[in-house]
Amino acid sequence: MSSPFVNPLARGTPSVVNSVRVIKQWTREVLKLDDDAIVCVNELACHLPGCPPKETVVLVMQGSGSTMQASLHKPMKDIVIEDIASAFRGGGVN
Repeated sequence: MSSPFVNPLARGTPSVVNSVRVIKQWTREVLKLDDDAIVCVNELACHLPGCPPKETVVLVMQGSGSTMQASLHKPMKDIVIEDIASAFRGGGVN
C-alpha cells in the first residue's frame, strides 16, 4: 500500500506560509516600515541558463506611492534576516 502523494511545493504548506510571514516581519524591521506599508513575498522558479533555480522577490509598497523591490537568489526557506538587510541596503533593490 502506498502513502498518499504530498506536494512539497503546495502553497498551503505550513513551511511556505511561515517563511512568508517571517520574511515580511524581517522586512518591516529592517526598513522600519509603518503599519500601512504592504510587503509582498514571492518565490519564483527560473528555467533560463545561468539563473538560480529559485529566487525570492520582496516587494514593498508604501502609502506615499513609493515602491521598492529586492531579489534574493535563493529559496524562501533559506533566507535569513541578513539577506533582507543586505538586499535592501545594498545593490539588490530595484
